[in-house]
Amino acid sequence: MTTTSPLPRRSVLRALTVAAAVGGAASVSGSVPGSAAFAAEPQTEPGTHTLTIRHLGRDGRVPRHYRTSVTGISGPGAGRSEQPHDASGTASVRLPGGRYLLESSLWTDRVADGTDWIVQPRLDLDRDTTVTVDARTTLPVDVTPPDGLAAFLNSGMFIEVAHGGATRMTSIVKATPTLRTAHLGPEAEAGSVKQWYDSYWTTRTGGYALGRTFSGTRVLTGLTHHWTAGELAALELRAAARPDAGGAGSGTGTAVIDLAPTVGPAAGPSVGASWSLPVPGTATLFVTPGRGRWDLVYTAPVAPGARPNRYFVDGIAVRAGATTVHTFDGPVVGPALTGRAGVERDGDTLTADLPLLADGDGHVPTAPSFDTAWAGLYRDGVLLHARSGGLDRATFTVPPGPAPYRLAATVARRGATGATTRVSASWTFRSATTADPTPVPVSVVRFSPGLGPDGTAPAGSPLRVPVTVQGAAAEGRVRSLTVSMSADGGRSWTVLPVQEGAVTVPNPVAGTAVSLRAELTDTDGNTLDQTLVDAYRTG
Repeated sequence: MTTTSPLPRRSVLRALTVAAAVGGAASVSGSVPGSAAFAAEPQTEPGTHTLTIRHLGRDGRVPRHYRTSVTGISGPGAGRSEQPHDASGTASVRLPGGRYLLESSLWTDRVADGTDWIVQPRLDLDRDTTVTVDARTTLPVDVTPPDGLAAFLNSGMFIEVAHGGATRMTSIVKATPTLRTAHLGPEAEAGSVKQWYDSYWTTRTGGYALGRTFSGTRVLTGLTHHWTAGELAALELRAAARPDAGGAGSGTGTAVIDLAPTVGPAAGPSVGASWSLPVPGTATLFVTPGRGRWDLVYTAPVAPGARPNRYFVDGIAVRAGATTVHTFDGPVVGPALTGRAGVERDGDTLTADLPLLADGDGHVPTAPSFDTAWAGLYRDGVLLHARSGGLDRATFTVPPGPAPYRLAATVARRGATGATTRVSASWTFRSATTADPTPVPVSVVRFSPGLGPDGTAPAGSPLRVPVTVQGAAAEGRVRSLTVSMSADGGRSWTVLPVQEGAVTVPNPVAGTAVSLRAELTDTDGNTLDQTLVDAYRTG
């Protein structure tokens, strides 16, 4: 298990642009920086006041390095940001009256000394004011995982301050576990200060993502928490070998996992981390349930010159002591209706977003690999439109009025035996002109056999294969469902009874690819005919 630098998450806060300070720290204030002001004689402006900031290091002397930002929260200076600095350690700036957020980072030339981060969430400037930023007031941030051999990757601390209907944010990102923090100044209003802290660690078999949230009147002066195993939830991430990945069809290589807390109004901002693992392989990441849900991005191995193929899994709910398993690129690959996938009609436009190559866990790839793909839309049995490239974000213009339709698609993948070499699906439904975007009743069938780590099933043994319906026919809206299997690539089929949500496949001899077919009719008469050739292989 190795680590990589964090990749950007799908949020502006996932790709912080920071200026790195000696000691591995970077601080960001939450508004556009203004011009720097120095300790020279300030020019007096009507309605403004002089803010003087004295800086002291841990030895009580002028710090070797410091960076201070003052950001307006409310009043005439709202949104204004200044970074006063002077080599003497005392800097002044002239500002309009109002509420401000002050944050300051102090450090030495020794990386081991770390960074002192001091934040004043409530600075009411109504007269000439002097503030002393003193590193001797800080306490260490001492947050560790249960595994004493885990290596620190990075951390991020974020502070949001609210006042007068406005919010401002500041943050610090560290590449070393040497952060000390302190609150400065009076307390703010109840609940107006929110704070988040995340640290990431790596181990030989995975890592840790440790996050906590705080809310109150003050920012943290130090933080101590030594996490225990019982406080954490496990994400077991399995990377299956894709026959079309890793160059020369080997299916091996290195995958990358990016993990961070879900960003949102409740979850707050975050900084994530990345881990890499060999394929096939398994990594276990331990996370803190109290941080909320977690977002994960899996980037599969890719052949030189090919587009990277990613799977996004957002909002993973976790529970202390429980393990959540995600397998990527494993069988059975086929159509899936998850998230926003489906077909809808808006007026006389049909839009289809039907991923045909979701992996066995239903993860939808951003750049599915295939050799040929075709899709067609029929109205009253007549082909209206045909396109190559499958049904990802396909748009069809249709005549007004009601009519029966058939939507058909085929995707072929040569050399992917045992991981679905061909997907064919056909849907029938009736549709008429709509006034607003309206879902079209389509369904898919998912097969979820329990396979070995190599994606194969024991030869010559019966295998129970759970069958799940997604889409319009889900939740008891199936009129009829027939499932069949083939051991000769789809030339002949054997019907398998569906009992208690599963079929039992009599697995053939070792080295045989098993194909699966589903024929479904929902309670409104809409149909599905779906075939997965070489869905999995016996071993």
